[in-house]
Amino acid sequence: MNSVSRCLTLFLVVLATGCSVNPVTGNKELSLMSAEQEVMQGEKLYDDYQQQQGGKYVVDPELTFYVNGVGQKLARVSDRPDLPYEFVVLNNSVPNAWALPGGKIAINRGLITLLEDEAQLAAVLGHEIVHAAARHSARQMTRATLLNVGLMAAGLAAQSTDYGDWIMAGAGVGANAWQAHYGRDQELEADKFGVQYMVEAGYDPQGAVELQETFVKLSESQQRGFMENLFASHPPSAARVERNRELAAANPGGTRNKNAFQSAIRQLKRDEAAYKSHEQALAAAQKNDFAGALSLTEKAIQQQPKEGLFFVTKGQLKMAQKDDAAALQAFQQASKLNPEYYLGYLGAGLMQKNAGQNSAASQSLKTSMKLLETPIAAYHLGEIALASGDRNAARSYFEFAAQGSGEIAEAAKAQLNKLAQG
Repeated sequence: MNSVSRCLTLFLVVLATGCSVNPVTGNKELSLMSAEQEVMQGEKLYDDYQQQQGGKYVVDPELTFYVNGVGQKLARVSDRPDLPYEFVVLNNSVPNAWALPGGKIAINRGLITLLEDEAQLAAVLGHEIVHAAARHSARQMTRATLLNVGLMAAGLAAQSTDYGDWIMAGAGVGANAWQAHYGRDQELEADKFGVQYMVEAGYDPQGAVELQETFVKLSESQQRGFMENLFASHPPSAARVERNRELAAANPGGTRNKNAFQSAIRQLKRDEAAYKSHEQALAAAQKNDFAGALSLTEKAIQQQPKEGLFFVTKGQLKMAQKDDAAALQAFQQASKLNPEYYLGYLGAGLMQKNAGQNSAASQSLKTSMKLLETPIAAYHLGEIALASGDRNAARSYFEFAAQGSGEIAEAAKAQLNKLAQG
């Protein structure tokens, strides 16, 4: 059997064994991931993707409780109600939402602030539930469209060993971490059955029409750049608006729950000015206007002192100004406010190591690694281990850091070479 024949045979075997039935449409489709593998992959990646994209929104935990309640209501009427659905609100201003295999779904606070009522929220969540239930996410993973989690987690700036080059690492991390780039048919499928789930759950499907109308208007406006990440995976169109309008007309009525929704997002609305100040601070920092960025960050902190993300940015800006003591204090405050987000611990660890406090630095960096494994934390843990004489631990950390690219990877490879030479 020649190589061409072998390849053809392998392809036919894969095609035969990889066909499965779409649980939503009933159509046979190619998928190399079993239902059990879907759940395992979703659970494996869910926490890491949250960390990459700002972590959980914790200023008002009741918002996530509310969103999860709406999501679970829709999930119960879905074609796969047995999936272990989870819904989380991420602390990210980019208006986006996504679904991992197995029903692990996230929505950014930046998208929630664009919505007007619970029916529109149900439209977003119902759409994402279909992507999970119809195995769209699993098929996209089969096609290798998920990015490598561990190696890009801390952003390009965090690939440098220079503390100064770490400035603003994480500020925009994860904006593209999960972009499924669903096809037109998958998007229309998610629209259609998402509306069906809305109707079965008692929501007014007009919310889905309004949602798409909002996205089309934004895509045509000057806000296109800000919405780019959402449009990359969920491209809006007039055709989708019209299709949703037809579906809604065929299923009139249902609840909007505007008062409940507005009550749930009250804290977010109160903090809009604070997040706007923070976004302006990030824009100033990108122009190397660190003094202006710091002033805007302090303003954001005054407006909402419970937001840990603001203190992460303050710490990074203080690093830029070589004020390590103030940077450490800011990072520690960030971790105190949001102990489940890796960047505060990572920043604190770098500052502690820079001050020669290796024991404290090791503890902070290890905590950050438990939340999200990053090359920069691994590299500095390797240096700390090497300084203490633990060559085996150092080698392990350097091997992880060497898998990436840029200065961190090259520095780790150099360290590995030194260890190999004795």
